[in-house]
Amino acid sequence: MVRTHRLMAVQGAAIIVAAAFLIFGVLGFLPGVTTDHDLLQFAGHHSGAKLFGVFTVSVLHNLLHMAFGVVGMVMARTYALARAYFLLGGLAYLGLWSYGLLINHDHPMNVIPVNNADNWLHLGLGITMALLGVTLAGQHDPTKRRTKVHS
Repeated sequence: MVRTHRLMAVQGAAIIVAAAFLIFGVLGFLPGVTTDHDLLQFAGHHSGAKLFGVFTVSVLHNLLHMAFGVVGMVMARTYALARAYFLLGGLAYLGLWSYGLLINHDHPMNVIPVNNADNWLHLGLGITMALLGVTLAGQHDPTKRRTKVHS
């Protein structure tokens, strides 16, 4: 007998978001996708490489995106962990947004290089992830085709 495991909505969304983090982490290392690839530094504000010519990246920044993707894939295994991934990830990205607003972008403390485009992206990711954790978590049934109830 073959048992099928149906994912809940929050788990499926966690897999999609985690895959996106993995993909964008890898893209940050690719010349052409990342402009000024020769200026890619391990960490710090002096990295001149930009993903899609817009988002400042470094080796550390890319590795963190990839790690966040791997963590998401692991946490997508259960409903509770997938929900925690979105809620904690949302808080983390809102924290990064705050960090980006408060830090001087040219200061040595800017170890994960951020620019204004990164700040807006972090705000959007933080809000979206938190909303996914709250809204999709209300769906406790596995994602499957709903049957109509006739009265």
